[in-house]
Amino acid sequence: MRTLGIDVGATFVKWVVLDLSDGPHIVADGTFETLAALGPAKGLERIGELGREVAVAHAPIDRAGIGMPGPLDLERGRTVFLANMPGWEDVPIVEPLEHLLGLPVGLINDARAFTLAELEAGAGRGCKTLVGFAIGTGIGGGVVVDGRLLLGLNGTIGELGHQAVVPDGPPCGCGSHGCLEAFAAAPAIARAAGMATAEEVVTAARAGDAAAAAVLAEAGTYLGIGIANAVLTVGPERVVVGGGVAEAGELILGPARRELTRRVTMMPLDRIEVVAAELGTLAGAIGAALWGARGAG
Repeated sequence: MRTLGIDVGATFVKWVVLDLSDGPHIVADGTFETLAALGPAKGLERIGELGREVAVAHAPIDRAGIGMPGPLDLERGRTVFLANMPGWEDVPIVEPLEHLLGLPVGLINDARAFTLAELEAGAGRGCKTLVGFAIGTGIGGGVVVDGRLLLGLNGTIGELGHQAVVPDGPPCGCGSHGCLEAFAAAPAIARAAGMATAEEVVTAARAGDAAAAAVLAEAGTYLGIGIANAVLTVGPERVVVGGGVAEAGELILGPARRELTRRVTMMPLDRIEVVAAELGTLAGAIGAALWGARGAG
């Protein structure tokens, strides 16, 4: 069985074709520009047409899955609110893409897709209980219990970036204050360091810039608070941290682990691992493909 996974971001769409006949492995993958500013009608038409070309080129493909950022209405197959894609609010996704692709389509939040991918094909392999943090422009996540990705009310379990880590802290894009995302997402890191991007901060820290390293350590400390909250709630075997910011490696994971140890005293931390994700930028597309293969929408 082959399945197509599509991960829609504000700037780029990543896709993979997975063959599931002997364990998931990638047959093909690629990237194209989202052109989200064209609006949802033209954007979805572009995604559908290019996705159809991929499906034909790598046939037979049985199903497809699509990952979208932000809260979704899984019951109706629509977006709710996409912070980084203005104009894409309350847009039908499943119905038009099924028509354009000629395939059944499953819809899932992109961070939940990341978590599912790492569970089945990445750093979470072999775990029954897992928490995933995807840290980039925003912070999302996912929760796995007894080997099953939990969705909850309309797929909203896993909005880990919007837990409050500082009461009445700075405003977050979600409308609340003091969220983890306001301290540890890529824009917050860049802003704190006075640099254009989080990648620049990481590069500077690795080159010996003490101020840049301190910014990453502070972000890691806030991440550690968020991880501690998740650990105390879920009791996972493993916490997988991915996304662009996770490329900082131990510059951010080290402080996160130290803060986790400082805050969690009632659980066996020697049995809870905090590790970097393994699947890189394709994790969301891989997870979407796995979700689509399940026939879930």
